[in-house]
Amino acid sequence: MLIEPSIAWVIALNIIAWLIIQFGLAWSFTQLAAERFDPHNFFARTKNWERDGHFYERAFGIKRWKDKLPDASRMFRGGFAKANLQTASPEFLERFLRETWRGEFVHWLALLTLPLFCIWNPWWGVLVNAAAALTVNFPCILALRYNRARFLRVISRHRGGAHQPATPSTP
Repeated sequence: MLIEPSIAWVIALNIIAWLIIQFGLAWSFTQLAAERFDPHNFFARTKNWERDGHFYERAFGIKRWKDKLPDASRMFRGGFAKANLQTASPEFLERFLRETWRGEFVHWLALLTLPLFCIWNPWWGVLVNAAAALTVNFPCILALRYNRARFLRVISRHRGGAHQPATPSTP
């Protein structure tokens, strides 16, 4: 710990910092074009062990709780609601994939800010913040990865095979 504020200040700093981090990242990333978020890159693409989302169903019972998670992107102009499927068009599904990667990326970035909390927290405060950050962000990451895997499966069925990115339709 680099500075030693009182416990009340530490708690206040933690709350303010997490609000700024979570909402600041969410807002700033909703301002970027969806095309910047490639759901087929190494980090975003689904892995074999995810088994088209079935891993999340078995390991975490994700179907029971994923719909209860908040979607903060709707709070910001330009945000993309991911709560329900508006259409099954390939273009919408591809945009949905991009949005799930955008959201997942925001949650991973929030977790990567944890070292910042070492500046004003004692060691046990860092652990409390890590537990809180994981509690808030990890379920969202799981749900976004699960939804992306499911939608890749839907897109693959529509195309009759392996998933490929949607191509814009020509008029």
